[in-house]
Amino acid sequence: MSEQNKVQERLTNVEDRLERLETLLTSINDKLEQPSQSAVADGRESTEQFQQWVTDYVSMRLQQLVPETCDHPAETPKVDGPFLDNTNVPCTEEVVHRVKRIPIPFVREMVVQRVAENARSAEIERVDIDFFEEAATF
Repeated sequence: MSEQNKVQERLTNVEDRLERLETLLTSINDKLEQPSQSAVADGRESTEQFQQWVTDYVSMRLQQLVPETCDHPAETPKVDGPFLDNTNVPCTEEVVHRVKRIPIPFVREMVVQRVAENARSAEIERVDIDFFEEAATF
């Protein structure tokens, strides 16, 4: 019988603790459901501060990306159509397709730069596939 008493006593203690825990949780829930006016004002202030921070950060990044002193080319290309990647050298669609087929990015960049240099030195108006194949060989 003493074991039964101990078990009963433990069960009673656990029930008491659970009741206290339930009471605490209920009071916390009531406080959370009814925010005070100062909490609402604090929330608005923190939102405004966050918005100001975002605005300042975006402004700073834009100034870094597009500085007022950046140099622009004196004239725009006179030829419409596709250009070799990251250059102002005009080319045909077939050349663009051929460049995209080069699987390794740094090799693709080297080929494009080589073809662009050769086109500038030869004063080619538009790079066609024949010139591309000649100029792309190393």
